[in-house]
Amino acid sequence: MARREEFDKIELHLVRVLHTVITERSVSRAALRLQSTQPVVSAQLKRLRELTGDALLVRAGPAMAPTETALALVQPAADLLQQAERLFSRHARGHAFEPASSRTVFRIAASDYLDPLFLPELVMRLKDQAPGVTVEFQPLSREFDYRRSLAAGEIDLVVGNWLEPPGELHLGRLMADEVVCLVAEDHPAVRSRDWNVARYLACDHVAPSELHPGAVGVIDQHLAAQRLTRPISVRSAHFGLIPLMVAQSLLVLTTGRQFCSRYVDTLPVRIVRCPVDFPPLTYYQLWHEVAHNSASQRWLREQVRDVARELGGHGLPQRGRRARG
Repeated sequence: MARREEFDKIELHLVRVLHTVITERSVSRAALRLQSTQPVVSAQLKRLRELTGDALLVRAGPAMAPTETALALVQPAADLLQQAERLFSRHARGHAFEPASSRTVFRIAASDYLDPLFLPELVMRLKDQAPGVTVEFQPLSREFDYRRSLAAGEIDLVVGNWLEPPGELHLGRLMADEVVCLVAEDHPAVRSRDWNVARYLACDHVAPSELHPGAVGVIDQHLAAQRLTRPISVRSAHFGLIPLMVAQSLLVLTTGRQFCSRYVDTLPVRIVRCPVDFPPLTYYQLWHEVAHNSASQRWLREQVRDVARELGGHGLPQRGRRARG
């Protein structure tokens, strides 16, 4: 490890390089995110290896993998960067983010339960105002630990719906959406005058795959709170394909009206009321304290909020955040 005289010469940017290289697991990707060049970051990695006495990144097949020492350094580096941001927050706020000239990489994890127009509209807005930025989307899946990834700085933002979002994260409320059922146009629910809770629960249902083993989605959480259960005969990790499954079967999809409304003119499907009294689905954007004061991250969150407002004709858009935010 670094001797005292070496330690005194470690600048904050080198800590950022350390954190970025380890989380990206790639010198080239780290260089892009740091708005630097690969040779410069390679030289900084060499210096970090000398200071730590560890390889930090090693070859693992076609990719690079962090060493045990590197993984142990990620959180202390993140904590140090966060404390530095707090220390100089007044000064940092004086430097506005310049989207037109930025080459920032934004990483967003998003649920595909959203309005299918949401992400395309967001990309169009970002590229219109910040043509040099790179946008990378990560699906929310059972294999992806978004809370850890936010804390490690591997992603910047998560967009999705929760009954109770994780308490350690900052949040912005984007929109609320009525819960409805999507069925094929020849489904009995379309013609029935007695479409009630019992008939709803007797149908075959389709639902998204769990976000992690044992997880319960917001629909089934609410049903369980009312001591109700529905038979789920199909689970799919590809939520955008479910309307097509519904169109060709007697399956019932229970989700937000805004998502369903995008398919009624292109598929033989219909929206019917849901006989169970559900609260609205609430969609949020979530972010970690480590990114809270970043000017570029604040700008990104504003764009996400504004796109949600513009698409919210069916969804009662609202803005909110925790008191501590």
